[in-house]
Amino acid sequence: MTHSPSKYADFETLREQAITLRRAGLSLRQIRDELQVHNKETLQRLVAGEPPPEWTKRPNAKDALRERARELRGQGWTYNEIQTELGCSKSSVSLWVRDLPRPAPRCTPEEQRARMNAGLARLRAEQDQEREKTKRQAAESIGELSDRELFMAGVALYWAEGQKSKPYQRRESVVFINSDPGVIQVYLAWLDLLDVPRERLRFRVMIHETADVAAAERYWADLVGINATALQSTTLKKHNPRTVRKNVGAAYRGCLVVRVLQGAELYCRIEGWWGRIVAQTQTRLG
Repeated sequence: MTHSPSKYADFETLREQAITLRRAGLSLRQIRDELQVHNKETLQRLVAGEPPPEWTKRPNAKDALRERARELRGQGWTYNEIQTELGCSKSSVSLWVRDLPRPAPRCTPEEQRARMNAGLARLRAEQDQEREKTKRQAAESIGELSDRELFMAGVALYWAEGQKSKPYQRRESVVFINSDPGVIQVYLAWLDLLDVPRERLRFRVMIHETADVAAAERYWADLVGINATALQSTTLKKHNPRTVRKNVGAAYRGCLVVRVLQGAELYCRIEGWWGRIVAQTQTRLG
């Protein structure tokens, strides 16, 4: 493609002006505005071969980090160790040192596993401490338990865990079953609050036949403050050999069944209390 002499002369004139401005320290944008040349390709041709002024070069603030990263990599540090030491991203570390040879392992596989296990142990210990702190703060926020608070807790506890009548079968009996000793103690405290005498309570253990039945009976009897001989006959659950049970070991004690004799009237009261709680909640929900 040929250019007319006038166009060529105009370009050469612009180029001389652009070079003069470039050497005077102007940026491409300043040259563009000065010469009114808004075509990027033309502007690049006008200053071709002329280096940009130093002030237009963006300083690289990470040069020092990059050099330090390469130095550490040369000493055999891992990406994670360099990242932690320099406080930069792992992707930056990889970019800076990926041309360097991979360092030889500084420890045996057994030592690596030991270090990993030690790190996991420290992490779990920290997590355990944090959990215990959260539990402690939550416990302190409860304060003293009032009779009304225990009453409301007991109603909700029974309705969640206790035996209830069905539309097709009105039982109206107060029977509570649970494997958690704390839950049993709260339930008994609730019955005491309701002035249900202990003489009206009957206790029975339910447990798998393969467990230590005698030990479980002693445990539950001690918990509720009676002699093991006062327990009703234990209900043994048959073991299915195709089922892999996880509730095994010394900590497994089955469940305790607590029945209130002559409990029909108490059951109706519980049903009424719970119905009122539900109605009040529905009002709150609008």
